[in-house]
Amino acid sequence: MQQLNFFEEEYNRPELPTDLLVYIPKLFTEEESNYLLKKLIDEVPWSQSAVLMYGKEVLTPRLTAWFGDQDTDYSIAGTGSRPYPWTSDLLFAQKKVEEASGISFNSVLLNYYRDGNDSVSWHDDEDRTPGRNKFVASISLGEERIFDFRKKADHTEKYSIKLGNGSYLLMKGDFQKDWQHRVAKSKQAVNPRVNLTFRQSRVVR
Repeated sequence: MQQLNFFEEEYNRPELPTDLLVYIPKLFTEEESNYLLKKLIDEVPWSQSAVLMYGKEVLTPRLTAWFGDQDTDYSIAGTGSRPYPWTSDLLFAQKKVEEASGISFNSVLLNYYRDGNDSVSWHDDEDRTPGRNKFVASISLGEERIFDFRKKADHTEKYSIKLGNGSYLLMKGDFQKDWQHRVAKSKQAVNPRVNLTFRQSRVVR
């Protein structure tokens, strides 16, 4: 299994402990990746959500959709939001991810980056609920994009990974607690990318 892959001199820092991240560049074959990319782009009921920034509502620069077990609530606040039911393609991806990680996931957030203008800004996935999002398994399909991450306590400690078609990245341990990550906009013309992040969402009784 290939572990974390750093590049460029500005990121030439001590290797990040592998108890935080595991990287596999080709968990899915090119054929599997290309098939899933087209199916998900064509068939997922994508939507664009609005967030409040500086007192004004703005649209997020990407499309999203949630899928998972029907007894889960994917919202952070516990508002009773239900995901779309699993499709056969997402169950196929879930099986491969769970085999690679040895972890069970009950939901998946899909992000559709249509071109280089689509992005996600610096953030973490910690929602302050103990145990939630301690493990997040990320699958990239389509265009290669750069995944940046930096330490919350010291933004000069930063790294980047090129996430290519069919790659797998498992975030674990204290990664969400101590680090932020992003996918920045690209000035170059880039093709579409779909990112799947498998999670352990709240179970509603």
